[in-house]
Amino acid sequence: MRNHSAIWPSAEWHLNRFNPDEPIFYFSPKTLQDTARKFLEGFGGVVTYAVKANDQVVVLENLVGAGLRAFDVASPHEMARVRDVLPEAELHYHNPIRSTDEIACAIGHGIRSWSVDCLSELEKLIGVPREGTEIAVRLRLPIKGGAYDFGEKFGATPEEAIPLLRRVVDMGFIPTMTFHPGTQCVDPKAWATYIGRVAQIAQDAGVTLARLNVGGGFAAHRVGQAPDLKMVFSCIAHEVTKAFGEVAPELVCEPGRAMVAEAFTLALRIKAIRSDGSLFLNDGIYGSLAELRDMELSDRVIVLRAQQGQLTGPMQDRVVFGPTCDSVDRLPDPMPLPSEVAEGDYLLLEGMGAYSSSISTRFNGYGDQQIITITDA
Repeated sequence: MRNHSAIWPSAEWHLNRFNPDEPIFYFSPKTLQDTARKFLEGFGGVVTYAVKANDQVVVLENLVGAGLRAFDVASPHEMARVRDVLPEAELHYHNPIRSTDEIACAIGHGIRSWSVDCLSELEKLIGVPREGTEIAVRLRLPIKGGAYDFGEKFGATPEEAIPLLRRVVDMGFIPTMTFHPGTQCVDPKAWATYIGRVAQIAQDAGVTLARLNVGGGFAAHRVGQAPDLKMVFSCIAHEVTKAFGEVAPELVCEPGRAMVAEAFTLALRIKAIRSDGSLFLNDGIYGSLAELRDMELSDRVIVLRAQQGQLTGPMQDRVVFGPTCDSVDRLPDPMPLPSEVAEGDYLLLEGMGAYSSSISTRFNGYGDQQIITITDA
């Protein structure tokens, strides 16, 4: 991905001026910093950014500029990425599965917080320095809330978490717990259920938790109205007080999607339209639209025609293909677009800052995304 140093007034201004034929990410630093401050001022605890959502340097630099000092990293690559931007950053390594080489690298990066979900992975951390280091036992519960369930891959059951938490204490680490309600979670009850169970597990284990990481999962604006983050923050604070009382642990969260999504708008161009109404874009599921294989299609799509402005009028559901030679390179659901769309028109997909670049490939030579910075938020 290439980041251009020039700053332009808006996506539409840039499209009209240059008529780009490649995918463009229009980045609003103001939007990203405003979102970061919403978390820093609204969440009652430490805010860490989940680097996996978008590890671009411009993202990390602007988050630091907004006041963020803690980051959730899942690999040595992400550790180095953050250290290059903020050498003194507080790093949380909450990918619970690690090789011994990765552990050694993480020790060198001074990881402050680690997570585990089984005894064998905890025992691997025997060589980790104890002073100021916390180990978070990751919990999983059979509850719905997110677009897909992280519990199928990570997390200890309540029965497994109790002895695991005790072992953390026995090894001399600071005991904490963590969970993830599932990506794009819009139901505050998911957090409430987890918080209640965490309190019960800590009580059954006879352990006082230093911190509780309530995970990521905070929803970005994809369809309808924007999610109410304040309501989620309020629910978390209420449930922690209710469950823990005067011995409430310090809170931590690790937003990724909700932090960075709104700061980027993706512009794609229509390459061709067939007689049956299906169309081809200059990017697809091997590129910036990869996540649409697992997520619902966003309704935040604007269609622009260069020099003429936004297209409106009657809508038509269209099959959408990407540019590669693979026949599976198509969106799983039809996309409603103005019936008058034509080859050369642009689709502006709003709220596309999360995962659209980090999981993109270069299959068939496509996917050469560019970042254009704009002042229009």
